[in-house]
Amino acid sequence: MRNQSGKVGTVVGGIAIGVATGLCAFVAGHMYGSGGSLSTTGGTVDIVPPKLLPAAGMAIGENTIADIAAKANTSVVNIDTSRSVTLSDSSFFPGLQFFFGDGTGQFPQLQRKFEQKAKGSGLIYRQDGYILTNNHVVGTAQNIKVTLADKRTFDGKVVGRDKFTDLAIVKIDATGLPAAKLGTSKNLRPGDWVIAIGSPMGLDHTVTMGIVSALNRSLSEVNEVQLIQTDAAINHGNSGGPLLNIHGEVIGINTAIRPDAQNIGFAIPIDVAKETGDQLVAHGNIPRAYVGIYMQSLEPKLAKSLGLTENAKGVLVAKAAPGGPADKAGLTQGDVIQKVDGQAVTDATQIQEIVRKHKPGDTVAFLVARNNSLTTVDVKIGDYPSQDQTD
Repeated sequence: MRNQSGKVGTVVGGIAIGVATGLCAFVAGHMYGSGGSLSTTGGTVDIVPPKLLPAAGMAIGENTIADIAAKANTSVVNIDTSRSVTLSDSSFFPGLQFFFGDGTGQFPQLQRKFEQKAKGSGLIYRQDGYILTNNHVVGTAQNIKVTLADKRTFDGKVVGRDKFTDLAIVKIDATGLPAAKLGTSKNLRPGDWVIAIGSPMGLDHTVTMGIVSALNRSLSEVNEVQLIQTDAAINHGNSGGPLLNIHGEVIGINTAIRPDAQNIGFAIPIDVAKETGDQLVAHGNIPRAYVGIYMQSLEPKLAKSLGLTENAKGVLVAKAAPGGPADKAGLTQGDVIQKVDGQAVTDATQIQEIVRKHKPGDTVAFLVARNNSLTTVDVKIGDYPSQDQTD
């Protein structure tokens, strides 16, 4: 009951402060106007109008967001992709085989072709025609059309992609473009204002606003990067578009949403995007260390079920990717990794950090608990798979 009263008090207090602040601003604006003097019984007092400061304690003016969006919009692009897909008619009408088959259980494989289209967003990374977007936006596209804010349209070509971060660079034949203003994601905090721009559901240059909801979110089904979580409305088609701070600087690349929730979106930190983008422009790809294991933290109950003591430390190998470096070296489901490169590990993040310090071709020693004994498995680091993403 005490905690509930405390919460209510906090909320009411917040509302009261908001009302009081708003009232002061109203009085200042309407009584004092934009400057001048006020007559009092003690004489005349000069009135200095309040200013909006773009730093700490900033107040957002009526046109602040619109001004930021108008300027940033010039560097945001729409990306339309298409590819030819061939399917057999039997995959459309499987029941027809029963009625019209040739009696052998075989059905004539009539081929049907259609064009698969998709839409996404991107930003002008460099003024000489380099566009930054998500890898899953361009995917396996055979045709890429990039439309600028001024409605000019160009054919695009993927010149670099990185599945690890889910980023890609598309090149168009243009120069003198308005490159996006890139900021930094180092100093972000939950609660910071953010603005998202993109083409949700094909509605180009849509502007939404929200806050940074959290930092360092992990979505392994999307990429291997610690993401920014935001409640700014993001939908299908926003992928590849910018997430801006209140100064109009790009601090993230919108990349994913939780489809089973509302206003839970994720963006790749711009510091990661800048490092990746520069390497993709220069080299087209980024060699990344890869082991190929799915890991799970070792909780006390899980440890006991594996025949270990409840206070056992380590990381469980839930699965080794078939044909991957770990699988080839002999790591297997049920192994408990206790040390990597001689360093004790207790969670998957530690293992990832150690492995990423190596390059493909290096050999790394994994000390694992298996069948009540310790075994060392030497794993030759592979290159992170670069197969295309199609969704």
